[in-house]
Amino acid sequence: MPALTIRNLPAETHRALRVRAAEHGRSTEAEIRDILEKAARPEGRIRLGSLLAAIGREAGLTNEDVEAIRQFRDRTPAAPMTFE
Repeated sequence: MPALTIRNLPAETHRALRVRAAEHGRSTEAEIRDILEKAARPEGRIRLGSLLAAIGREAGLTNEDVEAIRQFRDRTPAAPMTFE
């Protein structure tokens, strides 16, 4: 699991994190992990796969439709772009 070092954290911020952790009954490290998780991956975020599945359901697509698309899809690799 990756580790993260935070340098130059003000003493007041560290103290506030320790107090907040104590209020939640966990270590300062666990509190910081929770804060970072909620900031980076909020509960209300839109997940692309779920969104696409919902669009497919709204459009009335079935598994058979998806399989038909797969059979006729062009599998030729795209040519790379050139910028010259």
